[in-house]
Amino acid sequence: MRRSLAPLAAAAAVLFAAPVLLVGALGVPAAAADGDEAGAGNDSFTIQDPRITESSGLAASRLHPGVYWTHNDSDDGPYLYAVDSATGDTVARITLTGIGSPRDVEAISIGPDNRIFVGDIGDNLGGTWPYVWIYELPEPKELRDQSVRATQYVVTYSDGARDAESLVVHPKTGRVYLIDKKEGGGHLYEGPAELSASGGNVFRPIAPVDLWATDAAFSPDGRQLAVRSYFGGIQYAWDDATDGKIERKERLSVPLAGQGESVSYSADGSRLMYGSEGEQSPVESREVPGGGGSGSTSSSGGGSRAGGEGSGDGAGSGDGVKVGAVVAAAVVCAALFGLGRRRRRG
Repeated sequence: MRRSLAPLAAAAAVLFAAPVLLVGALGVPAAAADGDEAGAGNDSFTIQDPRITESSGLAASRLHPGVYWTHNDSDDGPYLYAVDSATGDTVARITLTGIGSPRDVEAISIGPDNRIFVGDIGDNLGGTWPYVWIYELPEPKELRDQSVRATQYVVTYSDGARDAESLVVHPKTGRVYLIDKKEGGGHLYEGPAELSASGGNVFRPIAPVDLWATDAAFSPDGRQLAVRSYFGGIQYAWDDATDGKIERKERLSVPLAGQGESVSYSADGSRLMYGSEGEQSPVESREVPGGGGSGSTSSSGGGSRAGGEGSGDGAGSGDGVKVGAVVAAAVVCAALFGLGRRRRRG
């Protein structure tokens, strides 16, 4: 994680306060207000646990409806937290055993058979570590504080070391993918068909990703891939991905946050849940473009798209206000990123 970006993101959030308030005043519904028909875990919530100050990954549990798994970025230890979205309270803290000391944990994903994968894949040194790690463990059937033994995998890239914050596991095949974090856009990297705990695991680039990616998630049916950055997101269709053919479909309505770090589909695939770092950090719910990725009907209430990139559907009232907010977003983000680049080069 590049911590120097946090002040820029916070500044953007302040600058966008007026457009967001304007949209609210015109009656566009807020995501938190449309939970009447939503399933468990579909509504926005706030993480209450004071131990969770750098939530960097998010994954909806299919074993425990309404529960989301998260973790801190670094300097915390080998811990995972199960958060009840109905209250925002932690209902279990899992201590990973059988692994070394985590270095820069950035992502979490749940694969087939309720296997949890944790990506210790960040590189605060700018892509200089010769290898990173992935941890795999079974999701506990009982939610209580406990220790769970994990398998540790050593990971390298075919084209050299790099920083990454996005790990996704295909819900059908169990194959693991990573996306590197580059300001001008990165690549989707495919791991081996099966990870090896005794040898190295080389990930190879198979498709470009047009974002400075901070997290990604598969839809429950494996047909959509959502990738987010600090200020926007893209949903890709997952077709012939092993041949590098992911198809860009829609822009995602990513809420503005001080340090937007995580994304997960809800367990039923109808919502995208966006998390951020900080104490009592919010997890914002937004409707999935196209009605979700599980074959189920999405919630009838549409989340507010203020402060994020539009989904491209062009429907509904208040479009003029939303378009104006998006245009303003582009101007401010360009200015802030330009300032960031000048400071890094200086």
